Amino acid sequence: MSAPVNWPQAIQPLLKKYKATKHPLDYKNTYQLLVMVVLSAQDSDRHINQIAPAFFKNFPTMTALSKATEAAIAAQISDVRNFGNKAQWLSEIAQSLKRDAAIPLNLEALTELKGIGRKSANVILRESGKAPEGVIVDLHVVRVAPRLGIATGTDPKKIEKQIMDILPQKDWDAGMAMSFLGREICRPTNPKCEICLMNKVCKFYNGY
Repeated sequence: MSAPVNWPQAIQPLLKKYKATKHPLDYKNTYQLLVMVVLSAQDSDRHINQIAPAFFKNFPTMTALSKATEAAIAAQISDVRNFGNKAQWLSEIAQSLKRDAAIPLNLEALTELKGIGRKSANVILRESGKAPEGVIVDLHVVRVAPRLGIATGTDPKKIEKQIMDILPQKDWDAGMAMSFLGREICRPTNPKCEICLMNKVCKFYNGY
């Protein structure tokens, strides 16, 4: 039986490595970030980065978006997965907020907006430089966290709670750090365990 891992200490190298790394969505301001986060659900960041310039040329601000019809929004995102619902959500968000400055920057208010769950809200808070109110758990973290052994299961909400219980709030950016690790090193197949900076404490690598 292996000794329990001191996760608040063991996670520090990972936090340090990715602390200043910007999210892969290529946004220019909070309005663009919010829109792109909504669009990226069940789609790839790379794809959303490709369609974003044309979208923001047509709808450069929340005010412009609020004046657009749902059909006009849908036409701009027709090759995005679940585009019909996303057009409706973006229209409702824009109608509700009207201005870029009205975008809320706290978890409770963000998750009240259509199409924005805890993961999306946590991403917006992180990228806006706000103190974390939760842990980002995307599909990469759902894979990486159980491999490391810092959490168990496949339910994002349960994984988030486990990480929040184990780590102090100041270290909750561990979610995004694990996401970057999953994108670069801890791949679904053929993970690059030998060069992973977490392999000394990793349950998957050490076989326990």
